[in-house]
Amino acid sequence: MTREIAGNRAQEAGLAVTGEVSPPQGGRVQILGETEIAYFRRQDPGRQAKGADLFFAGPFPCAVVSASQEVPGLFVEAAGRRAVPLFSSALPTVELADEILRQLSRLLTETTTVHGVLMDVVGVGVLLEGRSGVGKSECALDLILRGHRFVADDAIHIDKLGPATLVGRGNDLTRHHMEIRGLGIINIQELFGLTATSQRKKVELVIRLEEWDAGKEYDRLGLEDRTTEILGVPLPTLLIPVSPGRNLASIVEVAVRNHLLKQLGVHSARELSVRQERRTVERREP
Repeated sequence: MTREIAGNRAQEAGLAVTGEVSPPQGGRVQILGETEIAYFRRQDPGRQAKGADLFFAGPFPCAVVSASQEVPGLFVEAAGRRAVPLFSSALPTVELADEILRQLSRLLTETTTVHGVLMDVVGVGVLLEGRSGVGKSECALDLILRGHRFVADDAIHIDKLGPATLVGRGNDLTRHHMEIRGLGIINIQELFGLTATSQRKKVELVIRLEEWDAGKEYDRLGLEDRTTEILGVPLPTLLIPVSPGRNLASIVEVAVRNHLLKQLGVHSARELSVRQERRTVERREP
Protein backbone atom coordinates (compact mmCIF):
# COMPACT_ATOMS: atom_id res chain seq x y z
CA MET A 1 0.00 0.00 0.00
CA THR A 2 3.04 2.29 -0.04
CA ARG A 3 3.16 2.35 -3.84
CA GLU A 4 2.74 5.88 -5.20
CA ILE A 5 -0.05 6.88 -7.57
CA ALA A 6 1.58 9.35 -9.96
CA GLY A 7 -1.36 10.32 -12.18
CA ASN A 8 -5.07 10.96 -11.80
CA ARG A 9 -6.12 8.83 -14.78
CA ALA A 10 -6.59 5.07 -14.70
CA GLN A 11 -5.35 2.85 -17.54
CA GLU A 12 -6.99 -0.26 -18.97
CA ALA A 13 -4.45 -3.09 -18.79
CA GLY A 14 -5.12 -4.40 -22.31
CA LEU A 15 -2.67 -6.95 -23.69
CA ALA A 16 -0.33 -6.46 -20.74
CA VAL A 17 -2.22 -9.26 -18.92
CA THR A 18 -0.99 -11.76 -21.54
CA GLY A 19 2.69 -11.12 -20.95
CA GLU A 20 3.17 -10.38 -24.66
CA VAL A 21 3.88 -6.70 -24.08
CA SER A 22 5.84 -4.84 -21.42
CA PRO A 23 4.13 -4.47 -18.02
CA PRO A 24 2.40 -1.13 -17.36
CA GLN A 25 4.60 1.85 -16.47
CA GLY A 26 4.03 5.40 -15.24
CA GLY A 27 2.41 4.98 -11.85
CA ARG A 28 -1.19 4.73 -13.09
CA VAL A 29 -3.94 2.61 -11.57
CA GLN A 30 -4.60 -0.40 -13.81
CA ILE A 31 -8.14 -1.52 -14.63
CA LEU A 32 -8.84 -5.15 -15.45
CA GLY A 33 -12.13 -5.02 -17.33
CA GLU A 34 -14.37 -7.65 -18.90
CA THR A 35 -12.27 -7.79 -22.07
CA GLU A 36 -8.99 -8.37 -20.21
CA ILE A 37 -10.44 -11.03 -17.89
CA ALA A 38 -12.21 -12.88 -20.72
CA TYR A 39 -9.05 -12.87 -22.88
CA PHE A 40 -6.96 -14.05 -19.93
CA ARG A 41 -9.29 -17.01 -19.25
CA ARG A 42 -9.05 -18.18 -22.87
CA GLN A 43 -5.28 -18.74 -22.57
CA ASP A 44 -3.80 -22.13 -21.62
CA PRO A 45 -2.84 -22.52 -17.93
CA GLY A 46 0.92 -22.19 -18.54
CA ARG A 47 0.51 -18.98 -20.46
CA GLN A 48 -1.91 -17.64 -17.82
CA ALA A 49 0.63 -18.16 -15.02
CA LYS A 50 3.41 -16.49 -17.00
CA GLY A 51 1.18 -13.58 -18.09
CA ALA A 52 -0.09 -12.92 -14.56
CA ASP A 53 3.42 -12.94 -13.11
CA LEU A 54 4.80 -10.59 -15.78
CA PHE A 55 1.82 -8.24 -15.46
CA PHE A 56 2.14 -7.83 -11.69
CA ALA A 57 5.89 -7.33 -12.04
CA GLY A 58 5.15 -3.87 -13.41
CA PRO A 59 5.84 -0.76 -11.27
CA PHE A 60 2.22 0.39 -11.19
CA PRO A 61 0.52 1.30 -7.87
CA CYS A 62 -2.43 -1.11 -7.92
CA ALA A 63 -4.95 -2.96 -10.09
CA VAL A 64 -8.76 -2.98 -9.94
CA VAL A 65 -11.03 -5.69 -11.37
CA SER A 66 -14.26 -4.08 -12.58
CA ALA A 67 -17.92 -5.12 -12.82
CA SER A 68 -17.85 -7.54 -9.85
CA GLN A 69 -16.06 -10.13 -11.96
CA GLU A 70 -14.62 -13.22 -10.34
CA VAL A 71 -10.93 -12.51 -9.86
CA PRO A 72 -8.71 -15.24 -11.34
CA GLY A 73 -6.78 -17.12 -8.66
CA LEU A 74 -3.53 -16.65 -10.60
CA PHE A 75 -4.02 -12.88 -10.33
CA VAL A 76 -4.42 -13.13 -6.56
CA GLU A 77 -1.30 -15.30 -6.27
CA ALA A 78 0.84 -13.12 -8.55
CA ALA A 79 -0.32 -9.90 -6.84
CA GLY A 80 0.51 -11.36 -3.43
CA ARG A 81 3.90 -12.59 -4.61
CA ARG A 82 4.77 -9.19 -6.13
CA ALA A 83 3.18 -7.19 -3.26
CA VAL A 84 0.80 -5.32 -5.58
CA PRO A 85 -2.57 -4.19 -4.13
CA LEU A 86 -5.41 -5.89 -6.02
CA PHE A 87 -8.97 -4.58 -5.63
CA SER A 88 -12.42 -5.46 -6.96
CA SER A 89 -15.19 -3.02 -7.87
CA ALA A 90 -18.87 -3.40 -8.74
CA LEU A 91 -18.67 -0.48 -11.18
CA PRO A 92 -18.54 -1.19 -14.94
CA THR A 93 -15.20 -0.42 -16.56
CA VAL A 94 -16.13 2.98 -18.04
CA GLU A 95 -17.81 4.19 -14.84
CA LEU A 96 -14.91 2.90 -12.77
CA ALA A 97 -12.40 4.87 -14.87
CA ASP A 98 -14.52 8.03 -14.51
CA GLU A 99 -14.87 7.59 -10.74
CA ILE A 100 -11.13 7.00 -10.29
CA LEU A 101 -10.48 10.19 -12.28
CA ARG A 102 -12.89 12.18 -10.09
CA GLN A 103 -11.49 10.89 -6.81
CA LEU A 104 -7.80 11.19 -7.73
CA SER A 105 -8.29 14.65 -9.24
CA ARG A 106 -9.71 15.76 -5.90
CA LEU A 107 -6.92 14.11 -3.88
CA LEU A 108 -4.02 15.23 -6.07
CA THR A 109 -5.17 18.80 -6.65
CA GLU A 110 -2.86 21.56 -5.39
CA THR A 111 -4.75 23.69 -2.89
CA THR A 112 -4.20 26.68 -0.64
CA THR A 113 -6.22 28.96 1.63
CA VAL A 114 -6.26 32.75 1.39
CA HIS A 115 -8.02 35.41 3.46
CA GLY A 116 -10.58 37.62 1.77
CA VAL A 117 -14.00 37.63 0.13
CA LEU A 118 -14.72 35.83 -3.15
CA MET A 119 -17.45 37.31 -5.36
CA ASP A 120 -18.95 36.59 -8.77
CA VAL A 121 -19.21 40.02 -10.39
CA VAL A 122 -20.77 40.02 -13.90
CA GLY A 123 -19.46 36.49 -14.35
CA VAL A 124 -15.89 37.20 -13.19
CA GLY A 125 -14.50 35.62 -10.04
CA VAL A 126 -13.13 38.52 -7.96
CA LEU A 127 -11.03 37.98 -4.84
CA LEU A 128 -11.24 40.98 -2.50
CA GLU A 129 -8.15 41.16 -0.29
CA GLY A 130 -6.99 43.54 2.42
CA ARG A 131 -6.28 43.69 6.12
CA SER A 132 -9.02 42.96 8.62
CA GLY A 133 -11.44 45.87 9.02
CA VAL A 134 -10.62 47.62 5.74
CA GLY A 135 -14.14 47.08 4.40
CA LYS A 136 -14.03 43.89 2.29
CA SER A 137 -17.26 42.41 3.66
CA GLU A 138 -19.11 45.73 3.47
CA CYS A 139 -18.02 46.14 -0.16
CA ALA A 140 -19.14 42.55 -0.90
CA LEU A 141 -22.52 43.18 0.75
CA ASP A 142 -23.05 46.26 -1.43
CA LEU A 143 -22.21 44.18 -4.50
CA ILE A 144 -24.77 41.55 -3.45
CA LEU A 145 -27.39 44.30 -3.16
CA ARG A 146 -26.51 45.24 -6.76
CA GLY A 147 -27.32 41.69 -7.92
CA HIS A 148 -23.87 40.09 -7.91
CA ARG A 149 -23.23 36.70 -6.33
CA PHE A 150 -21.46 35.81 -3.09
CA VAL A 151 -19.13 32.78 -3.01
CA ALA A 152 -17.22 32.82 0.29
CA ASP A 153 -16.01 35.02 3.12
CA ASP A 154 -12.90 34.91 5.32
CA ALA A 155 -11.14 31.61 4.52
CA ILE A 156 -11.15 31.00 0.75
CA HIS A 157 -10.01 27.53 -0.31
CA ILE A 158 -8.44 27.65 -3.77
CA ASP A 159 -7.89 24.55 -5.90
CA LYS A 160 -5.61 24.47 -8.93
CA LEU A 161 -7.58 22.52 -11.54
CA GLY A 162 -5.33 23.23 -14.51
CA PRO A 163 -2.10 24.97 -15.51
CA ALA A 164 -3.79 28.38 -15.23
CA THR A 165 -7.15 27.57 -13.62
CA LEU A 166 -7.84 28.42 -9.97
CA VAL A 167 -11.25 27.70 -8.46
CA GLY A 168 -12.25 29.18 -5.13
CA ARG A 169 -14.78 27.82 -2.64
CA GLY A 170 -15.80 28.41 0.95
CA ASN A 171 -15.59 26.30 4.06
CA ASP A 172 -18.36 23.68 4.32
CA LEU A 173 -19.19 24.83 7.86
CA THR A 174 -19.43 28.56 7.12
CA ARG A 175 -20.84 28.33 3.59
CA HIS A 176 -23.17 31.24 2.63
CA HIS A 177 -22.25 33.12 5.83
CA MET A 178 -20.59 36.53 6.13
CA GLU A 179 -19.39 38.59 9.08
CA ILE A 180 -20.42 42.25 9.16
CA ARG A 181 -19.06 44.30 12.04
CA GLY A 182 -21.96 45.63 14.08
CA LEU A 183 -24.36 43.00 12.69
CA GLY A 184 -22.43 39.81 13.35
CA ILE A 185 -22.82 36.68 11.24
CA ILE A 186 -25.47 36.82 8.49
CA ASN A 187 -26.64 34.13 6.06
CA ILE A 188 -26.54 35.54 2.53
CA GLN A 189 -28.62 32.75 1.00
CA GLU A 190 -31.44 33.06 3.53
CA LEU A 191 -31.46 36.86 3.28
CA PHE A 192 -31.24 37.24 -0.50
CA GLY A 193 -32.21 33.83 -1.94
CA LEU A 194 -30.47 31.05 -3.85
CA THR A 195 -29.52 33.25 -6.79
CA ALA A 196 -27.39 35.48 -4.53
CA THR A 197 -24.83 32.74 -3.82
CA SER A 198 -22.56 30.38 -5.71
CA GLN A 199 -20.79 27.25 -4.43
CA ARG A 200 -17.52 27.87 -6.25
CA LYS A 201 -16.05 30.21 -8.83
CA LYS A 202 -12.98 30.47 -11.03
CA VAL A 203 -10.71 33.21 -9.63
CA GLU A 204 -9.77 35.64 -12.41
CA LEU A 205 -9.08 39.00 -10.74
CA VAL A 206 -7.63 40.13 -7.40
CA ILE A 207 -8.65 43.51 -5.97
CA ARG A 208 -6.61 44.58 -2.97
CA LEU A 209 -8.16 47.20 -0.67
CA GLU A 210 -5.98 49.34 1.58
CA GLU A 211 -6.46 52.49 3.63
CA TRP A 212 -5.67 55.68 1.74
CA ASP A 213 -2.10 56.84 2.32
CA ALA A 214 -1.66 60.49 1.32
CA GLY A 215 2.09 60.01 1.01
CA LYS A 216 1.80 57.10 -1.41
CA GLU A 217 1.63 57.34 -5.20
CA TYR A 218 -1.31 55.40 -6.68
CA ASP A 219 -1.80 54.43 -10.30
CA ARG A 220 -3.93 57.19 -11.82
CA LEU A 221 -3.73 56.14 -15.47
CA GLY A 222 -4.21 52.39 -15.28
CA LEU A 223 -0.99 51.58 -17.13
CA GLU A 224 0.54 49.47 -14.36
CA ASP A 225 0.15 45.70 -14.68
CA ARG A 226 0.15 44.23 -11.19
CA THR A 227 -0.17 40.51 -10.56
CA THR A 228 -0.67 38.26 -7.55
CA GLU A 229 0.70 34.72 -7.76
CA ILE A 230 -1.42 31.95 -6.24
CA LEU A 231 -0.25 28.35 -6.63
CA GLY A 232 2.08 29.50 -9.40
CA VAL A 233 -0.68 31.21 -11.39
CA PRO A 234 -0.31 35.00 -11.88
CA LEU A 235 -3.62 36.82 -11.51
CA PRO A 236 -4.18 40.45 -12.64
CA THR A 237 -4.37 42.65 -9.56
CA LEU A 238 -5.70 46.12 -8.79
CA LEU A 239 -4.84 48.18 -5.73
CA ILE A 240 -7.73 50.39 -4.61
CA PRO A 241 -7.24 52.88 -1.76
CA VAL A 242 -10.13 53.17 0.69
CA SER A 243 -11.22 56.56 2.04
CA PRO A 244 -14.48 58.03 3.37
CA GLY A 245 -16.93 58.87 0.62
CA ARG A 246 -15.58 56.43 -1.98
CA ASN A 247 -18.19 53.98 -3.26
CA LEU A 248 -16.13 50.81 -3.30
CA ALA A 249 -18.82 48.62 -4.83
CA SER A 250 -19.14 50.96 -7.84
CA ILE A 251 -15.36 51.07 -8.26
CA VAL A 252 -15.09 47.27 -8.08
CA GLU A 253 -17.91 46.81 -10.59
CA VAL A 254 -16.30 49.24 -13.04
CA ALA A 255 -12.91 47.59 -12.49
CA VAL A 256 -14.38 44.20 -13.44
CA ARG A 257 -16.05 45.58 -16.56
CA ASN A 258 -12.77 47.24 -17.54
CA HIS A 259 -11.00 43.90 -16.97
CA LEU A 260 -13.43 42.24 -19.38
CA LEU A 261 -12.71 44.93 -21.98
CA LYS A 262 -8.96 44.30 -21.63
CA GLN A 263 -9.55 40.60 -22.29
CA LEU A 264 -11.24 41.63 -25.54
CA GLY A 265 -8.19 43.70 -26.47
CA VAL A 266 -9.61 47.09 -25.48
CA HIS A 267 -7.18 48.89 -23.15
CA SER A 268 -8.52 52.41 -22.62
CA ALA A 269 -5.50 53.77 -20.74
CA ARG A 270 -3.01 52.54 -23.34
CA GLU A 271 -5.12 53.82 -26.21
CA LEU A 272 -5.29 57.25 -24.59
CA SER A 273 -1.54 57.20 -24.00
CA VAL A 274 -0.91 56.33 -27.66
CA ARG A 275 -3.20 59.14 -28.85
CA GLN A 276 -1.44 61.58 -26.52
CA GLU A 277 1.98 60.58 -27.84
CA ARG A 278 0.74 60.91 -31.43
CA ARG A 279 -0.69 64.37 -30.71
CA THR A 280 2.60 65.47 -29.12
CA VAL A 281 4.57 64.28 -32.17
CA GLU A 282 2.19 66.07 -34.54
CA ARG A 283 2.62 69.34 -32.66
CA ARG A 284 6.41 69.10 -32.83
CA GLU A 285 6.42 68.60 -36.59
CA PRO A 286 6.91 71.81 -38.63
